[in-house]
Amino acid sequence: MATATYPPPPPYYRLYKDYSENPNSAPEPPPPIEGTYVCFGGNYTTEDVLPSLEEQGVPQLYPKDSNLDYKNELRSLNRELQLHILELADVLVDRPSQYAKRIGEISSIFKNLHHLLNSLRPHQARATLIHIMELQIQQRKQAVEDIKRRREEAQRLLKDAYLTLDGQ
Repeated sequence: MATATYPPPPPYYRLYKDYSENPNSAPEPPPPIEGTYVCFGGNYTTEDVLPSLEEQGVPQLYPKDSNLDYKNELRSLNRELQLHILELADVLVDRPSQYAKRIGEISSIFKNLHHLLNSLRPHQARATLIHIMELQIQQRKQAVEDIKRRREEAQRLLKDAYLTLDGQ
């Protein structure tokens, strides 16, 4: 009995048999997924919503102000994290049985840091796209200038060739 190394391909390829003659014969792509979906056993949603720290059961260590100075708050949390790590080292040396409280505090600080950073992700994405688009515009302007320069050079060469041929 012969067995194949790989299973046969799914029958979807038959939907594209006339594609070379008629590209419109291919089936339409499926509609975009809306709401929640399951992928590799995990539930995901298509909505980009950053859950609040309270929803995650973590105390918020920075103000809930809408005019939050992210830079100062990140610095403050970073200093607090460094202090708590040093305190953890002291606790591990002096009172090893009390390390769990310090670990919980450090975990809370890390979660607050991550939440602040994740709240800046949309701004980062916009800034990155703006930068990429500006680079593309600059590259295209350089390409246009290069084409213009080469066109002028070609026109000059043609003019010189014409004058050379005309002078004979």
